[in-house]
Amino acid sequence: MTDEEVKEAAQAEAERTFEGFIKWSKITTYGAIAFLAIVAACNFGVEDDTYPGYNGEQYNPSNINVKDKK
Repeated sequence: MTDEEVKEAAQAEAERTFEGFIKWSKITTYGAIAFLAIVAACNFGVEDDTYPGYNGEQYNPSNINVKDKK
């Protein structure tokens, strides 16, 4: 093989490999976006009257300024 044939073969292989890389990069990116959208759709709307179960009386800091009567 001559130098010119080697260069052409290498260029063709590089272009084919790059096209495959771009194809799989797009597939992976779109798949990740779809997965995250599905996970987000499943988790949004969870908040209702019982979630997260906050009890205002339990966490009421009403005794912060109370001094001991000793």
